Formats: sequence, structure tokens, C-alpha cells
Amino acid sequence: MKIKWLAHAAFLITSEKGVKIITDPYNPINDIHYKPIKETADVVTVSHEHFDHNNTAAVGGNPTVLRGSGEVKGIKFQAIATHHDPAGGKLRGNNTIFCFEVDGVRVCHLGDLGHILSPKQLDEMGRVDVLLTPVGGKFTLDAAEATLLASKIKPAVIIPMHSRTEQWTSAKDTLEDFLKGKKKVNEISGSEVEFQAGKLGSGTRIIVLKPSL
Repeated sequence: MKIKWLAHAAFLITSEKGVKIITDPYNPINDIHYKPIKETADVVTVSHEHFDHNNTAAVGGNPTVLRGSGEVKGIKFQAIATHHDPAGGKLRGNNTIFCFEVDGVRVCHLGDLGHILSPKQLDEMGRVDVLLTPVGGKFTLDAAEATLLASKIKPAVIIPMHSRTEQWTSAKDTLEDFLKGKKKVNEISGSEVEFQAGKLGSGTRIIVLKPSL
């Protein structure tokens, strides 16, 4: 299976059989200066209803849109209820984590998670092979909080997203803030990486992708 970072919190995940999943498609308006998404997919997951995460109209191919748990083309999507802020959703509302297995690799996309998960929520997540986590702060987990949460989840791979960039300056922390002092960091020259079940290595490594848009 392949994971391609489009930009922001949007990823294109493609199974060996060609099933395509897009997470949190953004609308390039206001403070989002990435290029428009022009991909097709079979499934789109939406973690919450903010413009930079719910632009399902940008995705071609008449995809099934999931805002909760479901099964599409043999892939089961588990939705875990969380919040967009540390105040139980009072500041920015709710957020949904999506966990799903593609070709034996279990992926969890944290959306705009704004708090450390409870033991119950961590238990719901179960095994995580690839963790797609925000690290930018202000609206989500910041670099330090993302580091703390990842130490609790213990995924095989972390792919950071939703950090402060030249195309999106509204976040507090940059990718470099998250990477500071960390070992086992693999910076990919492109935007896509391929994974195979049983060949993810031991411990946790960080894979840094470049946005494709």
C-alpha cells in the first residue's frame, strides 16, 4: 500500500488492488495556500466540518464520504470520537479519528485532534502501524503534545502533518519543532511512501514527506 501526502491533513492512500482513500480534503481559501486537490478516490474521510478538512467536492470519482464508522470495498473504517480542543469541544467542536487497515497495514489519521487521548480512547485505537498526526499546535496538538501522544500509541511509523509552513502560517509549530532531538527520522525526497505488512521495522521511526500540492 502507498501513502501520498497531498498537503495539510490530506493524504491519498492506495491499496495494492487500487482502492483509493483521501483523508480530510481541504479547500484552498482564506489562509490555506496549497494548490487545489484534483484526485479521484473511492472513499473520503472527514474528521470535522471545517473548510480545511471537509472539501469533499474537490474529490472526483463519486467517492463514499465517511464521517463515522463504515465499510467500503472491504475496508473497515473505525471512527473514534475526540475533540478539536482540550476543553471537551467547547472551543472548536468535535473531531473524529479514523483507523483502518489497508493490505495488513493499520493506519490512524488523527484529524485535528486537540488533546491527549484518554486510556479508553487509546484502547479503542488498538494497534497502530502508521500514525498520521498533526504537530502544529494552536488548533491541534503541538510538537510537544504530538511527541507525548506518540509515545503512548507507539506506532511503527509516524508521518507528521498540519504544521506551520510557507503555505499555511496559522499554526504555531513547524515540522522542525517536532523533529528536534528525535532519532530515526527518514526524510523522503518526494511525497509518497510504500509500506508492506510485516516489514515496518522495530521501534518507532518518523517519515517526513513533502507536500505534493
